[in-house]
Amino acid sequence: MSKRSLGLSALLSLTFVALAASAYASGSLLPLGPATKTRQLTYHAYYDGHKDAYLVTDVSSKAQARALHINYAAELRHAKGLPPQYFVEDPAASGQLSVFGSEPGESDYNPLWEEFFVTWKASATRVLLVKDDQITALAKKGELTVRDAHVVLNAPVTKVGK
Repeated sequence: MSKRSLGLSALLSLTFVALAASAYASGSLLPLGPATKTRQLTYHAYYDGHKDAYLVTDVSSKAQARALHINYAAELRHAKGLPPQYFVEDPAASGQLSVFGSEPGESDYNPLWEEFFVTWKASATRVLLVKDDQITALAKKGELTVRDAHVVLNAPVTKVGK
């Protein structure tokens, strides 16, 4: 290899390293484009007794997509092994929100959720459901029913509560 080829190769390598370092320093290795702040609907759900904030962007159900004014993404229905998100149907305890089965920082967190509907038995005393373990324990006791909706929701958690 000639001195000129070696010099050009070294220059290209240094340029690549400089660009990569610049991208890393700016916090992104992806050319995402310019960032702007926008207002989006933010929802709240319980996880382990605290409230997390999340966005809703896509869903595998056409009916839910229309009702929520979000994207219909049929391919989401093929996702497997997702954490649950529980939606408590009426009548529910006052202040009831949906309940996540995970959150960022947990080993099984994923912004895709498998939807489950929770229904209280008529004879049960309704309490505020704030933990996924609470839901599964009450289902085992026969106080409520958990039904798989066979719907996948893309709803990334944007803020973990305390």
